[in-house]
Amino acid sequence: MQIQGKVALVTGGAQGLGYAFVQALLDKEAKVSFCDINANQGEATLKQLADKYGPDNVMFQRCDVTSQEEMEALFKATKERYGQIDIVCNNAGTGGETYPQWEKVVDVNIKGMTRGSFIAFEYLRNDKGGNGGVIINISSAAGLSVNPMSPVYCATKTAIISLTRSLAVNEDVQKCGIRINALCPSFADTNLVKNISPFSLHDDEQTKSENSAKVTKFLNFHGIMATETVAESFLELVTDETKNGAVLRVSKGKGNEYCKIEVSV
Repeated sequence: MQIQGKVALVTGGAQGLGYAFVQALLDKEAKVSFCDINANQGEATLKQLADKYGPDNVMFQRCDVTSQEEMEALFKATKERYGQIDIVCNNAGTGGETYPQWEKVVDVNIKGMTRGSFIAFEYLRNDKGGNGGVIINISSAAGLSVNPMSPVYCATKTAIISLTRSLAVNEDVQKCGIRINALCPSFADTNLVKNISPFSLHDDEQTKSENSAKVTKFLNFHGIMATETVAESFLELVTDETKNGAVLRVSKGKGNEYCKIEVSV
């Protein structure tokens, strides 16, 4: 897919990886609509991007991906402004391993991703006035392995991969001209990574100190990527029309690795 002239929608786009994806798309001369739950950060990011790329090429709308109504309004507003939607990046995600945070992690990471995918189908499908297109769901390397420090986060990211792969091989989705892929970054330079709070059954100060040391050691071992590096891998999944149902892991040490996952049909 050639990105120039296309319209993209990115959730969680005000900062972190989402911001890197938005900027990468704008660099390729797409028009981009992005949302974020943080309205102040979103407006600040919009001003920055509008000054650089032009106010006609980017829009922001505050949106909570756990709300069906707000997500539908986001897609509708994007279509009304730009006339079409060709690329959807379901990026919004969060972390947290204790109650009530873990419930929000499930709501945002799984339900939000599912909601974004299903609404995207209605706008992209070429049997209902869309042009076809591509959906990129942002999972994580954590979805491809087990991590005792983040069991809930890992579970949600594994679910995203399964959702994406299953939809990609669905005949109805394929007949509508839609590709759908999963991007699985390892640690990147984002607030989510900086604020990792590992799961533990104990909350005493000694345990917290030990867990903090474990996190530091774990991050140092795997390395932390620049968000721009992840954005390059994102663009690969968008532009390569041979990629459907792809699961692309990207890490500082090994770069891009496509993961083979069995299909049961």
